[in-house]
Amino acid sequence: MTDAITGQCLCGACRYASDGPVINVRTCHCRRCQRATGSSFYARVMVPLASTAIEGPVGWYDGDTGVVRGFCPNCGTTLFSRRDSAGTIGLTLGSIDDPDRFQPTDHIWTEAQQRWLVLGDDLPRYRQGPPAP
Repeated sequence: MTDAITGQCLCGACRYASDGPVINVRTCHCRRCQRATGSSFYARVMVPLASTAIEGPVGWYDGDTGVVRGFCPNCGTTLFSRRDSAGTIGLTLGSIDDPDRFQPTDHIWTEAQQRWLVLGDDLPRYRQGPPAP
């Protein structure tokens, strides 16, 4: 997919655009993602970090895991998960201007999936991270 991906936080203070190729679209159910997003899972579109331009204020939290999380310091919207070692950035699906363009291809870390959450799709599920390429 080569059409630009654009998005913003709830208050509009932070906007972003990426013109890079989509690497993958995943839904993560791990406890770290649940806590970081305040949700039952984290749905994101991964793109090359170098293809992404960010405007406006961003607060970054480094949990010393190799993933740095970005959020709007004004409204608190979770926007990014950046992995510098891989040169990638995850864009939260809910912050994308046209989220219907994307559909997750799999679910990872389902061993931490909340019990009440019933997944109604036939996507592959991995108890932990995705299989190695």
